[in-house]
Amino acid sequence: MQAGHPEETPDALEASMDRGGVKPELQQKVLRLSEFHTYPAPGVLIGAFMVDYALELLGVTADKKLYGVCETPKCLPDALQVMAHCTTGNNRLKVVPIGKFAITLNAPTEGETAEAVRVYVDLEKLKYYPIIDIWYANSPTYDKHTMKGLLQDEIFRAGRMILSFERVLVPVKIKKKWSSVSCPCCGETVPDYLIEGDRCGACGSMKYYEKI
Repeated sequence: MQAGHPEETPDALEASMDRGGVKPELQQKVLRLSEFHTYPAPGVLIGAFMVDYALELLGVTADKKLYGVCETPKCLPDALQVMAHCTTGNNRLKVVPIGKFAITLNAPTEGETAEAVRVYVDLEKLKYYPIIDIWYANSPTYDKHTMKGLLQDEIFRAGRMILSFERVLVPVKIKKKWSSVSCPCCGETVPDYLIEGDRCGACGSMKYYEKI
């Protein structure tokens, strides 16, 4: 963990969790998650409580095969990757960048839809935690230089108290067979379903580099 501030060291983080009454098992997960993220960002800490809550609501443990959806690319995907083993690499994590601090988690199913639980930060409940509230709202009254430690303590005191959930249905993407084809522009091979007309995405809409 690359601690840039005193409150970001593992010892300080554990002390803050002790003050907040975080259970030992979850403390270890928070430490691993912070290490993975490289520092204990507030969104990562809240994300730990969200995934822990979602697992309990589903009645499953993290050793089970799970699928997750994250509604923001900031911080929260790491909580699903570390704590629920839903990763981009194993194709069990989908990031939908709609700007909401929420996750959806479900177990595998053979049907076209899966019963899932959606956990989100509840704005009404945030009113009882003023520092989290102004940080979450990106308010200019939040000063990260003087309030970072206070925010961390308040997150651990709040735990699940700032969260709500709902039962939802999510569509299941059926795996399809594909073939490898060569792009006529660059000559590199890609799956056939990623060809955009007469070229691959790297030569088309997803081009992100210029050759030197």
